[in-house]
Amino acid sequence: MKIARFSTDGDPRFGVLDDDDLVVLAGDPMFHGFETTGERVPLSQATILAPVIPRSKVVCVGMNYAAHRKEMGHEGPSTPLIFLKPNTAVVGPGDPIIIPPVEGRIVHEGELALVIGKVAKRVKKEDWRDVVFGVTIANDVSARDVMFADGQWARAKGYDTFCPLGPFIDTEIDPTALEIETHVDGELRRKGNTRDLLHGIPELIEFISDVWTLLPGDVILTGTPDGLGSFVDGQTVDITIEGLGTLSNPAKNRDDRDY
Repeated sequence: MKIARFSTDGDPRFGVLDDDDLVVLAGDPMFHGFETTGERVPLSQATILAPVIPRSKVVCVGMNYAAHRKEMGHEGPSTPLIFLKPNTAVVGPGDPIIIPPVEGRIVHEGELALVIGKVAKRVKKEDWRDVVFGVTIANDVSARDVMFADGQWARAKGYDTFCPLGPFIDTEIDPTALEIETHVDGELRRKGNTRDLLHGIPELIEFISDVWTLLPGDVILTGTPDGLGSFVDGQTVDITIEGLGTLSNPAKNRDDRDY
């Protein structure tokens, strides 16, 4: 089942994708289930929003593919390397990635994202499915040279718009062996498969929920495959994950008149 958060010139609503329509739900399915209103909205008439706005945090996993570790020239710890993005970094499909006026490269990182569906603390690996509501696509945008200049990642990873999510949450797909591709203006830049995660989804859920209590709507970004990653103003980043569709976002230099 694919779930969209969308608008039609009003407040956000939720719907289940049914061919070219959205079957409108009575409320947020994470909290209110899948009761429908009887209304159908053509997908062509809906603005698809970020499928979830995390209430507390976006948890990211760094260097979780072997080839990406080699590319970064960093072995990383033996345990998952985790860090946070603020929920203010989240934007939806089609929203621009705003490039801040900083030196160096702005890099895309196409990733599988897990959406947490219930309060989760010290979850055992074998119980990971009990706390995951579904999966979606994410772009862990990074100001790569700022990462190295700062010596830590909070600023480089946390700018507004640096966490596109969407277009849908899939509640049924098996996320353990999905192809991931990232294109910039149609050129293939990154390619991988979630079967190659160094720390798999069950291990990530167990490890992260031991560190932080996960809340409904929190999102975990599982890591990016290797590949050339930079993009600039005017280019479009497309991230496709098998069975989940494509998350597409244009890039735009920041104009302080917009703020």
